[in-house]
Amino acid sequence: MTDARYLVLSELYMPTKGGTAVWFAEVYRRLGGAGTHIVTARVPGDADYDRTQPNSVHRVTMRESRWLRPASLPRYLGLLRGGLAAIARARFSAVHAGRVLPEGLVAWLLARLIRRPLVVYAHGEEITTWSRYPRRLWAMRWVYRRAERVVANSDFTRERLLELGVRPTRIRLIHPGVDLARFHTAIDARPERAELGLGEGARLILSVGRLSRRKGFDRVIEALPALCAQGLDVHYAVIGIGEDQHYLETLAARHGCAERVHLLGHVAPEALPCWYAAADLFAMPNREIDGDTEGFGMVFLEAAACGTPALAGRAGGTGAAVLDGETGLRVEGADAEAVSAALARLLGDPLLLARMGEAAAARAHAAFSWERVAELTRTL
Repeated sequence: MTDARYLVLSELYMPTKGGTAVWFAEVYRRLGGAGTHIVTARVPGDADYDRTQPNSVHRVTMRESRWLRPASLPRYLGLLRGGLAAIARARFSAVHAGRVLPEGLVAWLLARLIRRPLVVYAHGEEITTWSRYPRRLWAMRWVYRRAERVVANSDFTRERLLELGVRPTRIRLIHPGVDLARFHTAIDARPERAELGLGEGARLILSVGRLSRRKGFDRVIEALPALCAQGLDVHYAVIGIGEDQHYLETLAARHGCAERVHLLGHVAPEALPCWYAAADLFAMPNREIDGDTEGFGMVFLEAAACGTPALAGRAGGTGAAVLDGETGLRVEGADAEAVSAALARLLGDPLLLARMGEAAAARAHAAFSWERVAELTRTL
């Protein structure tokens, strides 16, 4: 253990949903207790959550402005005020930024002010999406090149950083992790399967994530009629909310499989592992849309820890989360026929599913605990 104290700037932090928010909450509560200060956004339910955390959490308002230009200026100022308030209260060993923008730019200023090293996290999708905008591309490159360390969540993200001119010696590859106390193979999932009315031989596909087009949930729905035609009693459950809710409902009705598609919305955190365990296969055949892609996919690790193999897309950094042919399959998510064929191959071969599920669980428990991620972060 060390006496390191971190000033962490991250707009995304629990109880906000999403992998990035979970990552920072899990890692930094293991790194420094009250000596680590988190500057993050105000969100509903934050007061109750913060009371349970060992770190010192500073909540600031982060909203776009309707009147100022640039509209994002209040977000930068909110982070800056929060960071300055933390600096006035404590001394830090390093400044960590959850993303390159807006956190990284503000963190660079604070790090220079207190003469401490800067660490910036890179997740992949922000690079591919924002690179289409010249000013954001310039700002990203400027911040990444001035950070003492840049954490890449996958080889895919590392390659994008190298393309931006970041020195290889400054990049550290650290994959996100999974809470192995919550996600494991000894879970009784019979109540969840009974909730959907699944019979003894029914197959359940599960997806977890924001209902957005690039996740590939529509490709799974499109494949259901063909799977049923092959004699498979298959159902599809989706956990999450988002802009594609109506689109997915309409798509299921159009393909005549609405009774087999279960859009569950939010589920309680304690119930999420049970749904992973209830599934025969986890599916997120992601694809890139207008530069927006999947940088890693922590949900694949959560499924793996519960012994559930996965179907992933080839876009982005999912290869770090799903080993093709070992813990699941990766296909071109934009190719509906490829997705359908992969689902049929997996669901039609129980022995293959079982073998991949065992391999996925073994890999998750051996290499992806949050304790391991925290130790790798400490060495930065």
